[in-house]
Amino acid sequence: MNVANLSGMELDYWVARGLHDFVREIHFTDSGETVSIRGNDRGRAWDGRFTPSSSWEAASVVLERAQRLEVREQVNRQQAHCVAEFEGGQGTVEGRGDSLRVALLRAFVTSRFGDTVDDLLRQAQALVGLRAEPIGEQTAAPVMRDMPKPDGEIGDIQAQPR
Repeated sequence: MNVANLSGMELDYWVARGLHDFVREIHFTDSGETVSIRGNDRGRAWDGRFTPSSSWEAASVVLERAQRLEVREQVNRQQAHCVAEFEGGQGTVEGRGDSLRVALLRAFVTSRFGDTVDDLLRQAQALVGLRAEPIGEQTAAPVMRDMPKPDGEIGDIQAQPR
């Protein structure tokens, strides 16, 4: 899939994949229509929806990683253009989109993965560097209970004998 064509949830997903220093797990909510992440970005925990393509609050994590950033909005063709360089990226990259935010996010994904990315994997994933590994649903672990101790231990509060 061409990065220049990413939008909406697909763009959100690939941005999350590129934030491997922040995102530990990727999940899908709202019947698989929204990206949800678990992670910790510079002391700020994040556990919930991650929609940078529609929210500057979420996109700010990408903006904070920009080491060089030039943006311009082209009114005639109704397209924004971004030239950027990111921490840990592949040098100077470009991104275009219908808004500055989308152009910035596409540039970020390009800096991490190049001009093309694989198809979206709609399954819970754990990130290991730039690689994502599917994770299954957690199985219910057996409940461990303390075995009854008729004699008790020091500090146990026991009922009065009858």
